[in-house]
Amino acid sequence: MNSIGQPIRRGIGGFADGIKYFFQGLGWVARNPRQWLFGLIPALIALVLYIVALVLLGNHAGDLASWATPFADDWSEVARDGLRFLLGLVVFALGLVLAVITFTAATLAIGEPFYEKLSERVEEDMGGVEKAADIPLWRSIARSVRDSLITLVYVLMFTIPLFVLGFVPVIGQTVVPVLGAAVSGFFLTVELTALAMERRGLARKQRFAVLRADRSPALGFGVLVFLIFLIPFGAVVAMPAAVAGATIMVRARLVPGGPAGGPPRP
Repeated sequence: MNSIGQPIRRGIGGFADGIKYFFQGLGWVARNPRQWLFGLIPALIALVLYIVALVLLGNHAGDLASWATPFADDWSEVARDGLRFLLGLVVFALGLVLAVITFTAATLAIGEPFYEKLSERVEEDMGGVEKAADIPLWRSIARSVRDSLITLVYVLMFTIPLFVLGFVPVIGQTVVPVLGAAVSGFFLTVELTALAMERRGLARKQRFAVLRADRSPALGFGVLVFLIFLIPFGAVVAMPAAVAGATIMVRARLVPGGPAGGPPRP
């Protein structure tokens, strides 16, 4: 019995630790309000772009539904319009889900210099860290965009099947939302911890391996951030705290050392 209960307790404790790291990040930006305002700029830019994209999608969801259902042209007007209305809703809902999931990656890509500086300030306040070799800014942004696109492919592999399962009675209203929050939360943590892990010289595959090896805090942190991001404007307001919290989590639990994985610099 103890052999079963112990991993469960560790998992719950790790999940709670992940939540704790977000609130530590929130505390850090509360003590450094200028850094919080600094971090709002790219989030606001991304928000405007996403609002425009969602408005365009909403306006053209019906056209996309018509294009996808040419076989319904000969149906009765009620059946044809009903099918296309429902499909248009599904298209917009899927776009909304993807917007929530990809907002972090887009904001980090837009605000790479902003959040890199914010993350470095967190590290400095906690004693600093031995950095891997610096790379040019343009190369860092290009790598961030590439890694985010690869992560998006993984997200879609899970999100689309879960979205379809969401229409299954009972399961779609109980199990699927929990699994969806866990998947979305994990990949949000992947994106948010990238800055601190890259500072330690970890490539994308290594970062995934670190997070898979200690899933509980990654899930606790990411699920909380995901739920906050679902609140209108929550993603904009909480983004600086999420970056700060992710940096604290990497430093405290996931990869405490520098590029070689050694002890933190005093």
